[in-house]
Amino acid sequence: MLANVRHLFRYRALIQSLVARDLKARYRGSALGFFWSFVNPLLLLLVYTFVFTVVISRPSDAPHSPFALFMFCGILPWTWFQSSLLESSNVLIAGGNLIRKVLFPAEVLPIVSVLAGMAHFFLGLPILAAFFVYYGRPVLLTDLLWLPVIVLVQLMLTLGLALIVSALTVHFRDIRDLLANLLTLLFFATPIIYSLDEAPETIRRYLNLNPLTHLVVAYQEVLFLPGAYERWPRLLMLGAASLVVLAFGYVVFDRLRDTLAEEV
Repeated sequence: MLANVRHLFRYRALIQSLVARDLKARYRGSALGFFWSFVNPLLLLLVYTFVFTVVISRPSDAPHSPFALFMFCGILPWTWFQSSLLESSNVLIAGGNLIRKVLFPAEVLPIVSVLAGMAHFFLGLPILAAFFVYYGRPVLLTDLLWLPVIVLVQLMLTLGLALIVSALTVHFRDIRDLLANLLTLLFFATPIIYSLDEAPETIRRYLNLNPLTHLVVAYQEVLFLPGAYERWPRLLMLGAASLVVLAFGYVVFDRLRDTLAEEV
């Protein structure tokens, strides 16, 4: 396994070029092209703002106001997580011609899917920052220092799950359909369209079992909620668990590596 990881580091230029190709191919032929990476989160935030200020009016002094901005802090990382897993579930099957090449490391493909999703996440952050300026909401610099740590934790967790999902889907094609339903359930089991404090105490116990709960709450507390970020011990615990998931995901992928080319 360690030897494969070392070999994988040698393919960093290949991973970089594949991520760039994925980003270019996504908007190839469109009039706005790469600018859709900024337009999509902007339109999404405008829709949420309209819904939670006009359709579902919330008091201006209500907790987590403006609510659309609070929700967008969770929507951005969730979109990265969801799109990475959904694309990883099919990436090995779609890239079967590459996998059959002896020198091509198959794990590069799910890694590219996750990194491309992370690039879109980063492109959505300037839109979020612009709305923070518009609403005049200050963000503590000491809190922002935690943002790279949160991103790294999500990257490790998403990579580990993407490796597992991509390898298993090659052998069990039903996982793609099952995954879409599980992600829908997981979305509502994660405090994105509601705050964790609003959930009943009995339900909150189960929500805390969801690792994405602590990840999304970390984004919300660092980017949106006032005051210093105090739940960093939970984030570090989640980081340790995410590292274990990443290692386990690579072990699973490595065990199934020899059969991937035959199945795709």
